[in-house]
Amino acid sequence: MSWSVFRRLRSLPSYIRPYLSIPSSSRILSSCSDPSSESDYSESDDPATPPHLEFEPKEYDVFLSFRGEDTRNNFTDHLYQALVDKGISTFKDDEKIEIGKPISPELLDAIEKSSMAVIVLSENYASSTWCLEELATIIECMKEREMRVLPIFYHVDPSDVRHQTGTFADAFAKHEIRFKNDCEKVRTWRKALREVANLSGRHLQNRPETQFIKIIVDVVFRELNDTLSIVDEDNLIGITYPVEELSSSHLKIWKDNQVRFIGLCGMSGIGKTTLARVVFQRIRCEFQACSFLENFSAECNVDTLLEKLLSDLKLWNEKDKWDATKGRAVIKKRLRFKKVLIVLDDADKKEQLETLVGNCDWFGRGSRIIITTKDKHLLERHGVPQKNIYMVKGLNEYNEDLDLKLFCQEAFGKPDCVIDFLDLCNDFVHYASGHPLALKVLGSSLFGKGREVWLSARVKLEAIPNMDVQKKLKIGFDALEDTEKKLFLDIACFFNGDYKDRVIDLLEGNRYCYPTRDIETLVDKSLLTSSGKRLWMHNLLQKMGWEIVRCEHQDNPGERSRLWLSDDILQVLKENTGTDKVKGMMLNMPPHEEQLNSNAFSNMKRLGLLKICNVHLPAGLGYLSNELHLMEWHGYPLTSMPNNFQPHNLVELIMPRCRFEQLPKEFRNMNNLKVLNLSNSQNLIKTPDFSDFSNLQRLILQGCTRLFEVHPSIGVLNRLLVLNLKDCQSLVSLPNEINLESLKTVILSGCSSLIKIPEIGENMKRLLELYLDKTAIEEVPLSIQNLSGLTLLNLSGCKDRQCESWQSFQYLSAVTSLVALDLSDCNLSDGAIPGDLSGFSSLESLNLSINNFTALPKSICKLSKLKFLYLDNCRKLRSLPSLPVSTQIVMARGCNSLESYSNQIVVWTSSETGFTMINCLSLADNEDKFGEVSLLDVHFQPLWQAPAYEVSPFHHESVLLPQTGIPKWFSHQKCFSIS
Repeated sequence: MSWSVFRRLRSLPSYIRPYLSIPSSSRILSSCSDPSSESDYSESDDPATPPHLEFEPKEYDVFLSFRGEDTRNNFTDHLYQALVDKGISTFKDDEKIEIGKPISPELLDAIEKSSMAVIVLSENYASSTWCLEELATIIECMKEREMRVLPIFYHVDPSDVRHQTGTFADAFAKHEIRFKNDCEKVRTWRKALREVANLSGRHLQNRPETQFIKIIVDVVFRELNDTLSIVDEDNLIGITYPVEELSSSHLKIWKDNQVRFIGLCGMSGIGKTTLARVVFQRIRCEFQACSFLENFSAECNVDTLLEKLLSDLKLWNEKDKWDATKGRAVIKKRLRFKKVLIVLDDADKKEQLETLVGNCDWFGRGSRIIITTKDKHLLERHGVPQKNIYMVKGLNEYNEDLDLKLFCQEAFGKPDCVIDFLDLCNDFVHYASGHPLALKVLGSSLFGKGREVWLSARVKLEAIPNMDVQKKLKIGFDALEDTEKKLFLDIACFFNGDYKDRVIDLLEGNRYCYPTRDIETLVDKSLLTSSGKRLWMHNLLQKMGWEIVRCEHQDNPGERSRLWLSDDILQVLKENTGTDKVKGMMLNMPPHEEQLNSNAFSNMKRLGLLKICNVHLPAGLGYLSNELHLMEWHGYPLTSMPNNFQPHNLVELIMPRCRFEQLPKEFRNMNNLKVLNLSNSQNLIKTPDFSDFSNLQRLILQGCTRLFEVHPSIGVLNRLLVLNLKDCQSLVSLPNEINLESLKTVILSGCSSLIKIPEIGENMKRLLELYLDKTAIEEVPLSIQNLSGLTLLNLSGCKDRQCESWQSFQYLSAVTSLVALDLSDCNLSDGAIPGDLSGFSSLESLNLSINNFTALPKSICKLSKLKFLYLDNCRKLRSLPSLPVSTQIVMARGCNSLESYSNQIVVWTSSETGFTMINCLSLADNEDKFGEVSLLDVHFQPLWQAPAYEVSPFHHESVLLPQTGIPKWFSHQKCFSIS
């Protein structure tokens, strides 16, 4: 590694350095080889100490050494221009030194400040003592300072240079006479010529000079690319995965000649900059000009960035006076026909992007503009298509233990874990959650430490996050607006992993809180992810939020805005130290029951979110905040609420296992309430009047075993989505009709005293799921046909009425939307199932287990979408009918009278479904003989497409057997042989 590279590494920002490791050996190029050949390597004796500390960083990429009278105005001039056009900073003596000025010391200083030398060896090169002095200095720098050297044999034979014959002999004959008193100088020149001639170079021969110059420029560019590299990919664990993903799906360098803007987005420290650097390093040689503008957000002056960009792209001469206005015009006009690669690292302002990279029309075909940022919305505002935005992943998302390997690389100096520390390594890796910066910081902090130190560090980390990691992550938080910061802390402390809609509902009514907009902002800024319907915050970001709240007042939790730790909450409640600064308090299950005094909440006037459980109030409760939006109190120990409690702002009232016989009078005018959950409240005997609950969406009274009455006003809940009365065993009846247009799910399972369900109104088009299992209902009403959107109906265990023909089946067949129907354990005998089942055109799952029929109707073959048929414990069933070709699984376990397939599992293959499995094992044997073949899950995907197989009934493992026949009911048959 050259000292210039070492200096660049040391000057990198702190967020880059954790990803980089100085290699264990230094590279010294002694020759400049063909692209197809391997370069020579040698190791320095002391890699930990950078060589030649006294040298300054390189100012030039290339020093051109040439004989002016031979090539200045032709070959060398063309070569110089080609190098400059490629973005290579090149020193040429007539460019930098005034004519007639002595060669030393400025010219020799320029050689030492160049990374590479290109020597144009022409016929009269050796006749110039200036050229020979240059050459001797270049050879010295090659040996001592890792300078790369490329000799160009321009109309000369390399052997003439090596042996000093031809024109080189004539030149040295004169030097021998002129310097007869300084023979050592001449010997040094001769030796330098021999050494340079022995290097791998380029020989013009009979090629066109334009072609020859292009070859030289490509070689120089590749060699400089290695020299200027500041990313050692070999020590970047896991970098291959995102580079390959990005290259194939976003960059498309060799497939797409259009201009592409590409965004790399993710949270701080996730590896955006490192990924951009590796990609830049790999592909830059494919472009005519390149620029990497790092630490973009730290530079507030866009003109400074513009000057740097123009300088990198060689569009601005340092001799010229800087003019920002002119600079903008230069970018638009001069780059339109150039294929460029530009990286803007850590962008955070739209104005910067508009000024520096504008739009696709500014750049030549095939150009790539890569922007790394924490703010996805910034990319979208600048017009970067969604498909061109790459979300950088954590190392734990690649399933290769990459996070563990990176941590161990830093902790032990190797990617393999020391076995005695495996448990602790896994703890730290779990804490970091795939975050590269955190893995490196934590690992390096434990390097060389004993197990006791590791244990102490783990305990401390749970209480106080690592400050180096915290400082980096907090950059994104500090840039948020006040409302966004509050939402971030609410999610970190209370709602990580919760439903997005629920978070919005609970926080929407708070003063100065705009969750719908602010959630999108947090997602855009990579501080939050929205996966499915839930919100997720990275483990490290959540812990950062906890630490921010903890630092609001380190000694007194009652002075903090949010409380979530049991010890802190119990301290505040027992000591009455809460204040009006407390906005939220969520106590999960404390280690044991706690007793609180009646004034525990008296000073928390602005409490908006409350979750508490396992506490007793022997002296009652004197006060609760009227600003509550969430009240979740498990096992509320009293039968009443505080007299002055007016919870009109409540959005969710969740009080399972409470002691109310009916909802207290304080819960009136609850027009903001969306969730009422009094489940498992054994004393509850009737519901409230719902007239004041106009926005209620979820009514959950599951397990209220004494509840016998539901107020008729339930009919006004036109926004109700879920009605759950499961296991309300005393419930005898419901209102005569339900006609709630928003209702999607009704659960009456286990209402064992319920004989009749209400008539169903015409507005019930949105009901999707109806659970009537284990009720006493004798039949479903004709009005069930109004449920035109019903997909699931469960009537399992409804067997009180004995009959041979069940009229309900006729009603159900009109509900053509049904996908899943459960009629298990319903005392169905022969004739109860109608002969025509064609009305169930959407049915995919049918459960007829534990019934008394001996045969199924032949019309079952008309169920064209049927996939799963359950017939377990139908002990009188004698035969299976023809089944539709869509069938995948038939479960007929415990069907003792079944004549075909007795006590075996058979799988038939078909071009329609891939397979159909019939399981006819006895239930006693099923677990052993089928346990290793996990086909019981109705979500099973047909992975075994080709071979037909049976499971031998005599062994405990699955056995592949030749297929002996195919049922006639397969209209598309295909056999497979077993090799």
